[in-house]
Amino acid sequence: MQTYTEVFDVRPNDLDELEHVNNIRFVQWIQEISKKHWFKATDAETRESLIWVVKNHHISYHKQAKLGDAIQIITYIESTTGPISKRVVEFKNNKTGVLLVKGITEWCLLDATTFKPKRVPVAVQHLFNNT
Repeated sequence: MQTYTEVFDVRPNDLDELEHVNNIRFVQWIQEISKKHWFKATDAETRESLIWVVKNHHISYHKQAKLGDAIQIITYIESTTGPISKRVVEFKNNKTGVLLVKGITEWCLLDATTFKPKRVPVAVQHLFNNT
C-alpha cells in the first residue's frame, strides 16, 4: 500500500479549553491529509473528473496531544469496494511513536459532472496500492 506522511508541531490554535488538541481539529487534519494524498497521487485530469465526499468518520482517541508536541500523520487506503474507499489516518507522537488518534473514514467517489457515485477505477486503485 502507498502511504502519505507528514510531521508537524501542535500550535496554540489547535487546542481546546483543556489545553489538548481539539477533537474537531483532528477531523480537519484527517480531511486535509486525505486531500494532500489524493493530490500527490493523481494528475489534474483525474482530479477534474472525480471528487470524493465523506460517507462517515470513525475516530478513536487513545492519548492526548499538547502544545509543541510533534505529530506524525500517516494515511493510506485500506480497501476499496465499488465507489467506497476506506482510508486510515494515524496520528502518532513523532518522538515516541505512541498512537494518539486513529481515524477510519469511508469516502465515496463521485463523477465531478453528475455528482453520482462512481466505481473507483482500477487505475486509481493502483495509484494507492502500488500494484
